[in-house]
Amino acid sequence: MAFELPPLPFEASALAKRNMCQETLEFHHGKHHQAYVTALNGLVESKPAYQGKSLEDIILAARKHVDDTPVFNNAGQHLNHCICWKSLSPEGGQIPGRLETKINEDFGSVDNFKAAFKTAATTQFGSGWAWLVLGKDGKLAVTKTANAASPLSEDQGKVLLCADVWEHAYYIDYRNRRPDYISNFLDNLANYAFAEANLLAA
Repeated sequence: MAFELPPLPFEASALAKRNMCQETLEFHHGKHHQAYVTALNGLVESKPAYQGKSLEDIILAARKHVDDTPVFNNAGQHLNHCICWKSLSPEGGQIPGRLETKINEDFGSVDNFKAAFKTAATTQFGSGWAWLVLGKDGKLAVTKTANAASPLSEDQGKVLLCADVWEHAYYIDYRNRRPDYISNFLDNLANYAFAEANLLAA
């Protein structure tokens, strides 16, 4: 079966009051993410070895083969964006109690977590992602990946939350001010309820 673009979990205009405009989401979701899905379906159609596999299995298989880098890139971007939309919320910025307790245990404070996440996001050279993960040691950690890579492809732990730092994710609203975009993400957009649910399901 072909992969499909998932609908946004909110209206395209729903984040405007939190400084992410409708135009950003229409381009990011409707054009950029759709382009990855379309390309992935075309590639899988021409490569029987990937047909019938889950998105995660395609990513893990394609990362091992240089000739399949386009498959990895488009599958990775599809998966990353699916997580990205769930990491945003019109009611974002509020950290639920059990996640807050875990953040305080593993980072020392919420402020320390936000500083670590912002550093990862702003120091990712070029395009990529910043992630909150639950590591194999049972502790929360912040990491970053380039381009289409993710904690899945890099074996960095279970994803709880992510921020897209490709320029198309923020340029309409913030131009070149990535640090301001990340601060707004952490304080106003981040769906910490989604992150807590992932933590509790781990």
